[in-house]
Amino acid sequence: MKILMVSIFAPHFFNWTEQLKDSGHEVYWLDVFDSNTRVEQIDFVDQIIGWRYKRDYPGRYYIKKEVPKLNKFINKFNERDLAEIFESKIQEIKPDVVHSFVMFLSCVPVFEVMKKYPQIKWIYSSWGSDLYFYQNRKKELADIKKVLPHIDYLFADCYRDYKLALNFGFRGKLLGVFPGRGGFDFKKFDIYIKMFENRKSILIKGYQDEQGRCITILDAITQLRDELKEFNIIVFGANSKVEKYVAGSDFESWDNLIILKRIHEFEVLKLMGESLIYIGNSISDGMPNTLLESIIMGAFPIQSNPGGATAELIEHQKNGFLIQDPLDVNEIKSLILRGINDKAFLAQAVEYNFKQIKPKLEREFVRQEVLKKYSLVEKAVKS
Repeated sequence: MKILMVSIFAPHFFNWTEQLKDSGHEVYWLDVFDSNTRVEQIDFVDQIIGWRYKRDYPGRYYIKKEVPKLNKFINKFNERDLAEIFESKIQEIKPDVVHSFVMFLSCVPVFEVMKKYPQIKWIYSSWGSDLYFYQNRKKELADIKKVLPHIDYLFADCYRDYKLALNFGFRGKLLGVFPGRGGFDFKKFDIYIKMFENRKSILIKGYQDEQGRCITILDAITQLRDELKEFNIIVFGANSKVEKYVAGSDFESWDNLIILKRIHEFEVLKLMGESLIYIGNSISDGMPNTLLESIIMGAFPIQSNPGGATAELIEHQKNGFLIQDPLDVNEIKSLILRGINDKAFLAQAVEYNFKQIKPKLEREFVRQEVLKKYSLVEKAVKS
């Protein structure tokens, strides 16, 4: 069948779409922000790029960077409309299925067009905080409730979001709960898994933004200087807020704190493979990709649990620790202390994750399950 993917330029999307290689489906991708960059990872996909600007005039990049107000004014006349391009591609390709990734980037902008073509099946992939975070915003919730009744099929990364979708008007079929990026190729990463007894690092996701709460973890860490002096404390994905916090804290005198900015997923996985504990903390998320990475690489996870999503995979005090209040410094401090003081328990939890959860995250296993779901859609298309 013909599938028109609608998504931003994102590694998660590329990893997911790569599962369709050699599947027999004819796949197209409309890059909603138009990076105008061809992606070799999905070279089997017909990539719709270079559509956004009517004219790529000299000096456009300079004006965009140095004179943003002028750039915004020019773009009112120079940018093509995503919905118009989308409809023109619908008419040209005549897809059997449209698969949109992320509600507000790839569903809402094309909603009015999709209403004109009810014969086309519509799949929606919910990622991360797509529904959970925005349910508390009046305008966004109105858009969610407007779109979901028109969605035929749903992929989610946690069952929590399927329940939310039902509450907000979804009446289609759940195709399954899978990692948003598809599974992991263990052959690439298993060589970076260190023996448990040789691990001396605590790895922290450094997001401090609208949803991430890294600084709460750091507040807890500052109270454990003596207890953690034998560990490397590694913060990855740190932004300017985290850097500013560290610069104004006692961390300036720590010689075992390492701050890393945005790094490639491959580097994150290598760090997971040498870390004793991984800590991720946010007020909103789906099933965190970094949590899955910690599981497959043998780091003990301490993870926040917004809306109960993490609890679908982690049973508190069995195969990880759940942070119930992402703003509670004392709770996080207590969980870290329990972890470093009971390495026998940590080893047992990691072994459980290796045996019971990791196999279900393997690339080919997930791919085969996902392809079965696309086959179900294909049967519906042909019926």
